[in-house]
Amino acid sequence: MGNGIEFKNITKKFGNFYANRNISFAVKENEIHAILGENGAGKSTLMNILFGIYTPDEGQILLNDQEIKITDPNVANAYKIGMVHQHFQLIDTFTVAQNIVLGSEITKGLVIDQNKTNQLVQEVIDKYQFNLKATDLISDLTVGQQQKVEILKMLFIDAKYLIFDEPSGALTPQETEELLSIIEKLRDNGKTIILITHKLKEIRAICDRCTVIRKGEVIDTVDLDSVSNEDLATLMVGHKVEFDYSKNKVESKEVKLELKNVSVGNKVKNVSFKIHGGEILSIAGIDGNGQLELIEAIMGMRKVTDGEIIINGQNMTNASVRKINDNKVGYVPQDRHRVGLVLDYSVADNAILKQYYKKPFCMNNLLRYNVIDEFANSLIESDDIRCSQGVNTIVRNMSGGNQQKLIIAREIANDPEVLILMQPTRGIDIGAIANIHKKIIQELEKGVAILLVSLELSEVMQLSDRIAVIHDGEIMGIKKANETNEDEIGLMMAGERV
Repeated sequence: MGNGIEFKNITKKFGNFYANRNISFAVKENEIHAILGENGAGKSTLMNILFGIYTPDEGQILLNDQEIKITDPNVANAYKIGMVHQHFQLIDTFTVAQNIVLGSEITKGLVIDQNKTNQLVQEVIDKYQFNLKATDLISDLTVGQQQKVEILKMLFIDAKYLIFDEPSGALTPQETEELLSIIEKLRDNGKTIILITHKLKEIRAICDRCTVIRKGEVIDTVDLDSVSNEDLATLMVGHKVEFDYSKNKVESKEVKLELKNVSVGNKVKNVSFKIHGGEILSIAGIDGNGQLELIEAIMGMRKVTDGEIIINGQNMTNASVRKINDNKVGYVPQDRHRVGLVLDYSVADNAILKQYYKKPFCMNNLLRYNVIDEFANSLIESDDIRCSQGVNTIVRNMSGGNQQKLIIAREIANDPEVLILMQPTRGIDIGAIANIHKKIIQELEKGVAILLVSLELSEVMQLSDRIAVIHDGEIMGIKKANETNEDEIGLMMAGERV
């Protein structure tokens, strides 16, 4: 099996920051090759160079042993290189077919030939056995189906080399399994796949070889048959990763968060539970079963239509978001871009989003920028938040993992008594996951009541004291974590009441 794509001494700088430094490795024809690394390691930058979004400062790209110059994505497409981006690039009000041919529409005379377009797109959909119609509106599709549309864009132009950038970050476990199966089928159909990921489970499932990148440099390229998960984790972060989540039990009789028969429209139905200080209650369920609506109701972002929410002994039903925040509640949202951050603000501005009007950050209605910068710097240092321009870094320009670190550091720095975490490790690398889990345990040991919502069943089983399973907006049962197993939780997720 010869080399399909080869990188030779690729270097890319942004100011004085090296995103990639002298990167050299080869991807063989017809293999699934993983690029593994921490958030901010330079994986996406390298793939954006291959796809023509960035131009390298130094180095060469070879395709089948011939040097090529990729100056923009159209040139990449001409070389049969396609990229499925981490954040979908779809127009919600367009159909599947309209999104796939966008920019190169099929015309009859001066008019777009929509019938021909639909026919050709449907042929590709049917060839790869995707459960879609060319006429489906993007806004009507699930996240997993939208992912398939992104893949179809590349298949429609008959791309031979496919780059997948963190493709499972927004998918449910079931959708992820289906995606990995699709990627394997693409390889079996003669495609060469580059998979950017930080999930060892995915790499193990489908990849042939793996190149590890750390802080912009290649550490090693390994055959996956020859290394353990522990080896890969160590290569990725540069030290042994500690996965011991043992907890020092904090006994507290004080109920910090209580829901009494809470309903939210027709999405959440008669939900009741209590969480004591020093306890983690997890909500497990397939995505879209009322978790988001329930949490947003607790946080004052959605109207409670029946029942009561008691936080730290106070009735907070339908209270304002600020009032709930001020009642010592920390919140890490599911969608960090839409809810957790203001992307065009700096790290410093985002660090005080919930406290900007309070002392010591504000005095006499004036912001104290030196105090704000000092606080933001403390978060950067304590949580290893990688940002090229320090407190002045625009958050949009940071990797997803470092954005998540900033949100979690901010919420914990506010000394919450109740901490609500929605998908806290989604899209995060293995080293950062371990650190976030340790932070959660540290908060638990301070006596904080923690409500964790996660689609990662392994995370739920590892961290929880009790697990509430939600299906179609109803709680199917609440089990002690040490008295249940993934099979029982899975049955409840499917709607079996225990």
